[in-house]
Amino acid sequence: MSTQIDRVLTDIRACQICKAYLPLGPRPVIQAASGSRVLIVSQAPGRKVHETGIPFNDPSGNRLRDWMGVNDETFYDPSRVAVIPMGFCFPGTGKSGDLPPRPECAPTWHPRLLPLLTDVRLTLDIGQYAQNGLLGEQRGRTLTDTVKGWREYLKDGKLPLPHPSPRNQMWLRRNPWFEDELLPDLRARVATALDLPSFTSESLS
Repeated sequence: MSTQIDRVLTDIRACQICKAYLPLGPRPVIQAASGSRVLIVSQAPGRKVHETGIPFNDPSGNRLRDWMGVNDETFYDPSRVAVIPMGFCFPGTGKSGDLPPRPECAPTWHPRLLPLLTDVRLTLDIGQYAQNGLLGEQRGRTLTDTVKGWREYLKDGKLPLPHPSPRNQMWLRRNPWFEDELLPDLRARVATALDLPSFTSESLS
């Protein structure tokens, strides 16, 4: 028997609302299940992800899985990890990278889908579009300010991250605290949320 979340996911995958604006046509890329423990909210699929239909199936995804301390098997298990971007389809390419997520997507689908993820223990807000949408006025003046203040958002089960794109290599070099302080905590929290054996209580102290 189809569950409510299955019906919503079916509707999302058939969505044509932005068809006229998508250079490669609609292909919503999403992963979720009613029991998902970690929710990843990102911006929108890139061209390679559009071609494969697999979320974060690209260099950004490789880095994200390393940040989280999980392998492909865990990451692509929807009963463990949900991937719900601000825009479900590849928006096209602009002068300096991919275009922003289509503005119709999140307001149309997030209110129907996110309340069904009742087992989520940790939400990763990846990039400025996700942080704008999920954190609103609570976010910092810049993405760096928001990520630097990551501890403030943990009380709500949220953890803001920069986008793991190779384009952000310079940002990572300029902000060594991210790898030194935030990533160990991120890995511990992901392990806790997913009941992975690598968790130790000391890593959350």
